Amino acid sequence: MAYSPDKGFPVHQANAHLGDDLVMRVGVPHRGGKLAFHAFNHDYPVMVSCSAFWDSNTGTFKTPEATDLSECDFALDSAGFTAMSLWKRKGAQAGMAGIFPWTCAQYLEFACCSGASWYSQPDLCCEPEIAQNAAEVDYRIRATATLLEAALQQLYAWQNELARTLPTRVVANMLPPPVPVIQGWSGDDYRRSLDLLVQVWQRWQPWLASPALIGVGSVCRRTLNHPKHGLYAVIAGLEGNLPAGSRLHLFGVKGAALQQLRTYPWIASADSMAYDFGARQKALRERRSNTLAHRAGEMTRWMSAAVERMRPTAGDQHRLAF
Repeated sequence: MAYSPDKGFPVHQANAHLGDDLVMRVGVPHRGGKLAFHAFNHDYPVMVSCSAFWDSNTGTFKTPEATDLSECDFALDSAGFTAMSLWKRKGAQAGMAGIFPWTCAQYLEFACCSGASWYSQPDLCCEPEIAQNAAEVDYRIRATATLLEAALQQLYAWQNELARTLPTRVVANMLPPPVPVIQGWSGDDYRRSLDLLVQVWQRWQPWLASPALIGVGSVCRRTLNHPKHGLYAVIAGLEGNLPAGSRLHLFGVKGAALQQLRTYPWIASADSMAYDFGARQKALRERRSNTLAHRAGEMTRWMSAAVERMRPTAGDQHRLAF
């Protein structure tokens, strides 16, 4: 990187602005509509996949001028699981790494213009149905670090160009840096992924500040207590190894984990679409239509339970970071 502090473009840029409390984001599978409206009415923070905005017919991201989602506090996921599933079914795609249908530039332009509170880097997931052996997991860990490097190169080039004619603050607001993501399946995988992430990120400092938020991928449907690849083992292996000031977002965490995760001050947020899966299962059991009203009701029920699990109770011993 040819960093030069006298060029006038932003330095020490943060990739997210976080509060002190653990935040639970509810997954919304659409770019607007009644589920987003329901989340807005209940003041739920939201997670949405960029794939909801992708038009495969035109090969472009499409953002409606105004949606219910745009009124929410929403974060944007890079749709790595969706892209990997598509790649496994249909083979090479036209975009990033031959896996994503969109290019790095398309994704970054959309993400920066979307209005999201933060957005994640493009990453490659490691769930067993996608990565079936250690070699495949290792490839996805290394590829995720490479995709981070590519995203930062693109953003740096754009900022450098815009800084010729625009004020520094405008440039920083137009093109914020992404939330980097670590991948893997075992605790050792995630620590190796974190090491690669830090190596990439440090090459771009002081243009970037230390990452305020780091995503932990491939958490969805993961068991909690397995001693090697359970969620608690993975999180314990990361404790004390994060860059100074960095906190974690957990993609797709189980609601049952929140009661323990709330005691870790270095976990900032999580998201889940478990309510929507539960709505489908409940509708099947009860032989009823899985209407949007039913799904919205299950969203409220799930989020209410999540809030209760995250609420501090008498006797909580909040752990200190040393």
